[in-house]
Amino acid sequence: MLRSVLQRQGPIAAALAAFVTVGVGLGLVVTNPSMEDYEEHAGEQLVAFFSSELCQGEELPMVLQLWIRDCPGLVASQQAALAALAVNVTSRLNLGVVSLFTTKVGGQQLLPGLTLPEVEVLTLGVAGQFVLLRTVSDPGSLE
Repeated sequence: MLRSVLQRQGPIAAALAAFVTVGVGLGLVVTNPSMEDYEEHAGEQLVAFFSSELCQGEELPMVLQLWIRDCPGLVASQQAALAALAVNVTSRLNLGVVSLFTTKVGGQQLLPGLTLPEVEVLTLGVAGQFVLLRTVSDPGSLE
């Protein structure tokens, strides 16, 4: 009798496991972030990065420090432009349930003597969220 009950539960458990697996897979496909989602995320991240790299301490030349009173505010005001830039320099590998976004930005000369830091970021997009996997940066130059 016990054996009979276990034999009936085996196919039911397998069917339930398959149903849950398919449901989770479909949920991941539906919530796989798009390039538009990444654009918003990247804009926020680039504002934070450039604010910390350019605006903290003695990173800006003295002449620019006198001219730019609110460096973080100036960088934040450029969030839309930074997000658009990020999308233009980002490649997406869509794996269906997850996406890998590779962004390479920087190295451009912003002003004479001020080159933006070069940054390469690998980000995993899964379930509507972004997980930073790797960041490689070159500090740029401030002469």
